[in-house]
Amino acid sequence: MSQATALAEHQPASHQGFANMLSADDFKTAFRNHPAGVAVITADIGDGPVGLTATSVISVSATPPLVVFSLSSASSSTPTVKQAETVVIHLLGAGQIELAKNFATSGIDRFADTSIWSRLISGEPYLPSSNAWLRGRVVNQMDAGDSTVVAVQVLQVDLPGESGRTAQESRPLVYHNRTWHSLSESSVVA
Repeated sequence: MSQATALAEHQPASHQGFANMLSADDFKTAFRNHPAGVAVITADIGDGPVGLTATSVISVSATPPLVVFSLSSASSSTPTVKQAETVVIHLLGAGQIELAKNFATSGIDRFADTSIWSRLISGEPYLPSSNAWLRGRVVNQMDAGDSTVVAVQVLQVDLPGESGRTAQESRPLVYHNRTWHSLSESSVVA
């Protein structure tokens, strides 16, 4: 008996074959209604900087400070990020929507505009105008379907307010139902 058959026999009848019924489109549609913060991940392994827009960044631990994000196998930046020892995760505000769009666009030189980025003293490319950035060391990776989940231990952080950003500029940028949104005081419901 295969492991899959053994597992299916232990599941209630209503769950048997459930995974086979779910289409990728249905899965994507479900998550379109789940808003997510927008971030840009940057790295450089010596071949030039790469970056991508991500909505999968989550914190997982405060001690030690750990975050995770996922990389699509379709992204041109994925091979470099997977090889990088360190990355910079930029948490974007509504004032950085152009950064989000730039790093979400494929087939362009995302670093062509040298006014939007610089290098940290440790060498990684970073976006000074982001709401906050976190520099971290990659501590683990796991292939998961057509993506790779990356765990990062945060080593350094630039916090909101430290770079002179206004309250309007520091409002988080959110992606929901294929559109960009901003949170504000009027969006508070409780």
